[in-house]
Amino acid sequence: MDSENLQQFLDRRNIPAHIIRLEEHTLTVEDAARALAVETGQIIKSLVFQVNDNPFLVINNGLARVDRKKLAAHIGVGCKKVKFADPDGVLKMTGYVVGSMPPFGHKVRLRTLMDPAVIRQETVYGGGGDINAMMKLATDVLLQATQAEVTELSE
Repeated sequence: MDSENLQQFLDRRNIPAHIIRLEEHTLTVEDAARALAVETGQIIKSLVFQVNDNPFLVINNGLARVDRKKLAAHIGVGCKKVKFADPDGVLKMTGYVVGSMPPFGHKVRLRTLMDPAVIRQETVYGGGGDINAMMKLATDVLLQATQAEVTELSE
């Protein structure tokens, strides 16, 4: 899938978000923030974790790292059970390649967890469906579209 599929998802559900095409591929949060002229805390990351055979989408912002112990505790498993999903698995589940994946609009609906630091931002920018696209949206729209559980997940 790509940014056109994401735009169709936004249109079908009347989600007020805007896909921004960039002239470059932004490999890091810093690159994305610089290209968009925003703070690193406004860039969100959509990360897929596997816990046993169950996928979880975690939305975090900026340079913050996910604390696997906090994630494991929230889910009710031991820390060793929490692993990053491999890129091929992410593609199969979401339809998007790692590095372009939006926080919603995936092939399969994923249980979603969001760090509260994300909703302290008014506007955020996440994967836009292509490696050179970002999606801009208000955090209240993000929360409503993902139906995320807000829980402390950062280190």
